[in-house]
Amino acid sequence: MHYKQNNKETKSYVQGLRSFGKILPRGVKGILKRNGYNYAEIINKWSELVGKEVSNYSHPKSIKMTSGDKNGILVVAVKRGNEINIEYSKKEIVNKINSYFGYKLIKDIKLETFNSDYKKTKNKNLSIKYSKNFEKKINEIESKKIRNSLSELLGAIKK
Repeated sequence: MHYKQNNKETKSYVQGLRSFGKILPRGVKGILKRNGYNYAEIINKWSELVGKEVSNYSHPKSIKMTSGDKNGILVVAVKRGNEINIEYSKKEIVNKINSYFGYKLIKDIKLETFNSDYKKTKNKNLSIKYSKNFEKKINEIESKKIRNSLSELLGAIKK
Protein backbone atom coordinates (compact mmCIF):
# COMPACT_ATOMS: atom_id res chain seq x y z
CA MET A 1 0.00 0.00 0.00
CA HIS A 2 1.32 3.42 -0.95
CA TYR A 3 0.57 6.62 0.89
CA LYS A 4 0.40 10.06 -0.63
CA GLN A 5 0.05 13.01 1.69
CA ASN A 6 -1.60 16.22 0.60
CA ASN A 7 -1.85 19.37 2.72
CA LYS A 8 -5.24 18.46 4.14
CA GLU A 9 -5.68 14.71 3.67
CA THR A 10 -3.84 11.46 3.28
CA LYS A 11 -4.79 9.10 0.46
CA SER A 12 -3.84 5.48 0.19
CA TYR A 13 -3.32 3.84 -3.17
CA VAL A 14 -3.71 0.09 -3.55
CA GLN A 15 -1.89 -1.67 -6.31
CA GLY A 16 -3.81 -4.18 -8.37
CA LEU A 17 -7.52 -4.26 -9.07
CA ARG A 18 -9.61 -1.21 -8.31
CA SER A 19 -13.35 -0.85 -8.01
CA PHE A 20 -15.19 0.10 -11.17
CA GLY A 21 -16.50 3.36 -9.70
CA LYS A 22 -13.03 4.62 -8.86
CA ILE A 23 -11.60 4.22 -12.37
CA LEU A 24 -14.37 6.12 -14.18
CA PRO A 25 -13.70 9.71 -15.22
CA ARG A 26 -15.70 12.43 -13.49
CA GLY A 27 -17.86 13.23 -16.53
CA VAL A 28 -18.94 9.61 -16.90
CA LYS A 29 -19.83 9.36 -13.24
CA GLY A 30 -22.14 12.36 -13.60
CA ILE A 31 -23.91 10.83 -16.58
CA LEU A 32 -24.42 7.53 -14.77
CA LYS A 33 -25.82 9.33 -11.73
CA ARG A 34 -28.33 11.14 -13.95
CA ASN A 35 -29.64 7.86 -15.44
CA GLY A 36 -27.49 7.99 -18.56
CA TYR A 37 -27.55 4.21 -18.74
CA ASN A 38 -31.36 4.27 -19.00
CA TYR A 39 -31.16 6.86 -21.78
CA ALA A 40 -28.56 4.79 -23.63
CA GLU A 41 -30.75 1.72 -23.33
CA ILE A 42 -33.77 3.62 -24.68
CA ILE A 43 -31.72 4.87 -27.64
CA ASN A 44 -30.43 1.38 -28.44
CA LYS A 45 -33.87 -0.25 -28.22
CA TRP A 46 -35.93 2.65 -29.64
CA SER A 47 -37.14 0.88 -32.78
CA GLU A 48 -38.03 -2.25 -30.77
CA LEU A 49 -39.86 -0.27 -28.08
CA VAL A 50 -41.97 1.99 -30.29
CA GLY A 51 -42.09 0.07 -33.54
CA LYS A 52 -40.42 0.50 -36.90
CA GLU A 53 -42.95 3.01 -38.25
CA VAL A 54 -42.68 5.44 -35.33
CA SER A 55 -38.88 5.13 -35.15
CA ASN A 56 -38.59 6.22 -38.80
CA TYR A 57 -39.72 9.77 -37.96
CA SER A 58 -38.73 10.14 -34.31
CA HIS A 59 -35.85 9.56 -31.91
CA PRO A 60 -35.28 10.17 -28.18
CA LYS A 61 -33.48 13.43 -27.48
CA SER A 62 -33.03 13.38 -23.69
CA ILE A 63 -34.47 12.29 -20.35
CA LYS A 64 -35.24 14.73 -17.58
CA MET A 65 -35.49 12.93 -14.25
CA THR A 66 -37.41 14.54 -11.41
CA SER A 67 -37.00 12.30 -8.35
CA GLY A 68 -34.42 9.53 -8.38
CA ASP A 69 -35.22 6.84 -10.91
CA LYS A 70 -38.94 7.62 -11.15
CA ASN A 71 -41.25 10.06 -12.93
CA GLY A 72 -38.94 11.13 -15.73
CA ILE A 73 -39.89 13.10 -18.82
CA LEU A 74 -38.67 11.71 -22.14
CA VAL A 75 -37.99 14.38 -24.76
CA VAL A 76 -38.61 12.97 -28.25
CA ALA A 77 -37.56 14.71 -31.46
CA VAL A 78 -40.22 14.25 -34.18
CA LYS A 79 -40.11 15.20 -37.86
CA ARG A 80 -42.43 18.05 -38.69
CA GLY A 81 -45.83 16.77 -39.75
CA ASN A 82 -45.74 13.56 -37.70
CA GLU A 83 -46.36 15.06 -34.26
CA ILE A 84 -49.96 13.90 -34.11
CA ASN A 85 -48.97 10.25 -34.58
CA ILE A 86 -46.69 10.40 -31.54
CA GLU A 87 -49.25 12.42 -29.57
CA TYR A 88 -51.84 9.68 -29.95
CA SER A 89 -49.39 6.92 -29.01
CA LYS A 90 -47.78 8.64 -25.99
CA LYS A 91 -49.40 6.39 -23.38
CA GLU A 92 -48.51 3.28 -25.33
CA ILE A 93 -44.86 4.35 -25.63
CA VAL A 94 -44.67 5.19 -21.91
CA ASN A 95 -46.18 1.80 -21.01
CA LYS A 96 -43.75 -0.08 -23.27
CA ILE A 97 -40.70 1.72 -21.87
CA ASN A 98 -41.81 1.26 -18.27
CA SER A 99 -42.59 -2.42 -18.80
CA TYR A 100 -39.17 -2.90 -20.43
CA PHE A 101 -37.38 -1.48 -17.37
CA GLY A 102 -39.76 -3.09 -14.89
CA TYR A 103 -40.60 0.09 -12.99
CA LYS A 104 -42.10 3.51 -13.68
CA LEU A 105 -39.15 5.28 -15.28
CA ILE A 106 -41.06 7.60 -17.63
CA LYS A 107 -44.11 9.58 -16.56
CA ASP A 108 -44.65 11.72 -19.64
CA ILE A 109 -43.32 12.42 -23.13
CA LYS A 110 -42.52 15.90 -24.39
CA LEU A 111 -42.32 16.44 -28.15
CA GLU A 112 -39.89 18.65 -30.04
CA THR A 113 -40.18 19.00 -33.78
CA PHE A 114 -37.38 19.26 -36.29
CA ASN A 115 -37.32 19.93 -39.99
CA SER A 116 -35.23 17.30 -41.77
CA ASP A 117 -34.89 19.34 -45.00
CA TYR A 118 -32.99 22.11 -43.22
CA LYS A 119 -30.38 19.72 -41.82
CA LYS A 120 -29.75 18.16 -45.23
CA THR A 121 -29.10 21.50 -46.95
CA LYS A 122 -26.90 22.71 -44.12
CA ASN A 123 -24.81 19.52 -44.19
CA LYS A 124 -24.54 19.70 -47.99
CA ASN A 125 -23.15 23.24 -47.84
CA LEU A 126 -20.63 22.21 -45.20
CA SER A 127 -19.46 19.22 -47.22
CA ILE A 128 -18.90 21.42 -50.29
CA LYS A 129 -16.94 23.91 -48.20
CA TYR A 130 -14.72 21.27 -46.62
CA SER A 131 -14.33 19.13 -49.75
CA LYS A 132 -12.23 21.83 -51.45
CA ASN A 133 -9.84 21.82 -48.48
CA PHE A 134 -9.75 18.03 -48.49
CA GLU A 135 -8.95 17.96 -52.22
CA LYS A 136 -5.97 20.26 -51.68
CA LYS A 137 -4.64 18.11 -48.86
CA ILE A 138 -5.21 14.88 -50.79
CA ASN A 139 -3.25 16.23 -53.75
CA GLU A 140 -0.30 16.91 -51.45
CA ILE A 141 0.01 13.21 -50.51
CA GLU A 142 2.98 11.55 -52.17
CA SER A 143 1.70 7.97 -52.31
CA LYS A 144 -0.38 7.48 -55.44
CA LYS A 145 -2.43 4.57 -54.04
CA ILE A 146 -3.44 6.47 -50.92
CA ARG A 147 -4.20 9.60 -52.95
CA ASN A 148 -6.48 7.66 -55.33
CA SER A 149 -8.33 5.82 -52.56
CA LEU A 150 -8.92 9.04 -50.61
CA SER A 151 -10.15 10.77 -53.78
CA GLU A 152 -12.64 7.93 -54.33
CA LEU A 153 -13.78 8.19 -50.73
CA LEU A 154 -14.27 11.94 -51.04
CA GLY A 155 -16.28 11.41 -54.24
CA ALA A 156 -18.53 8.91 -52.46
CA ILE A 157 -19.06 11.32 -49.58
CA LYS A 158 -20.02 14.14 -51.96
CA LYS A 159 -22.79 12.02 -53.46
